[in-house]
Amino acid sequence: MGVSSVRCHLVVQGLLFLILLLQQARADHQVYNVSGLRSRKQVSSCNLFQGKWVFDASYPFYDASNCPFIDPEFDCQKYGRPDKQYLKYSWKPDSCDLPRFDGFDFLRRWRGKRIMFVGDSLSLNQWESLVCMIHQSASNAKTSFVKKDGLTTVTFDGYAVSVSLYRTPYLVDIVRESVGRVLKLDSIQAGDTWKQMDLLIFNSWHWWTHKGNSQGYGTIHLLPMLFLFNN
Repeated sequence: MGVSSVRCHLVVQGLLFLILLLQQARADHQVYNVSGLRSRKQVSSCNLFQGKWVFDASYPFYDASNCPFIDPEFDCQKYGRPDKQYLKYSWKPDSCDLPRFDGFDFLRRWRGKRIMFVGDSLSLNQWESLVCMIHQSASNAKTSFVKKDGLTTVTFDGYAVSVSLYRTPYLVDIVRESVGRVLKLDSIQAGDTWKQMDLLIFNSWHWWTHKGNSQGYGTIHLLPMLFLFNN
């Protein structure tokens, strides 16, 4: 499996979490007309992460070139990728069928709520995918876009639903001190930005494995210990 396929797989797994929440919320009121989903118990017991990719001619959910929130570098077709077959696959859990994503239903059920993705570029991909999927389903919905100091938010105004991205690769703080850049494992001052959210989706992984010049810190600080690393 190539790097791009792995990233796509991880992006979908993150979004599956949201879809499961929606499905469980829906199950409180009515049964979704999908084979294999007949009760809340079955929905909650489904292992979303055990399954396979299957061809689905109805995919993709959105055209990247028509989504105003996606970064140009993530639009493979724009930069000349000749094939489109890779866009035609959906994730199929072994033990259940996922309901098809419905952007209008998403907005109705999350009316007045605030959602935030917190993490690195994988969180960026997940955030872009979700807002583009909603935008495609509810293309006439008025939106507001704000980007400042690592925080990006798209608000679907008519529903008062905000979907935000906070870029912080390590989740915890990095500060510049006399010894250089210090990774403080016991400090999350940026967490003030996350307060008052109704749903938080965290991601942090590959930056922790970086070495040398690509490592974002030189020292790890955890009271009362201080660890020094050579770059």
